[in-house]
Amino acid sequence: MYPEELVKPMREDLASAGFEELHTSEAVNDALKRDGTTLVVVNSVCGCAAANARPAAKLSLQNSKTPNNLVTVFAGVDMEAVATARNHMVPFPPSSPSMALFKDGELVHMIERHHIEGRPAELIAENLMEAYNEHC
Repeated sequence: MYPEELVKPMREDLASAGFEELHTSEAVNDALKRDGTTLVVVNSVCGCAAANARPAAKLSLQNSKTPNNLVTVFAGVDMEAVATARNHMVPFPPSSPSMALFKDGELVHMIERHHIEGRPAELIAENLMEAYNEHC
C-alpha cells in the first residue's frame, strides 16, 4: 500500500476535476447503481497515469456530452474499492490505470492500460469522447 502523502496529489488531480473518490466496495456498488452513465477511473502512481490517463480523463470532460457521474478508485491504496470496480469490469483483466464507462450499471466502454501506455492524452480523450457521444 502506498503512503497517503505520496498519493494525495494524484488523488487531488482527479478530485479537483469533479471526480468522486470511492474508498469502499459499498461505495463502488452504490455508484454503479446510479441512473445514467458513470465513468470509473482506476488511478495509479505510475507514469502513464500522470502523463496520459489523468490528463485524458480531465480533457475528455470538455466534450458536449459527458457522463452523469465521475468516480475514481486508487490502485494500491483503495484495495477493496479497486477489487470491486474490477469485478464490474470483467471480462477485461485488471489493469491500472484504466477507465470504464458504465450505462445504468452495465459496462459499455473500456480503456485498459495497454491503450494508455505510450499514447498521448489527447488521443485517449478522443476515444472517451466518442464513447460519451454514443452512450451519454
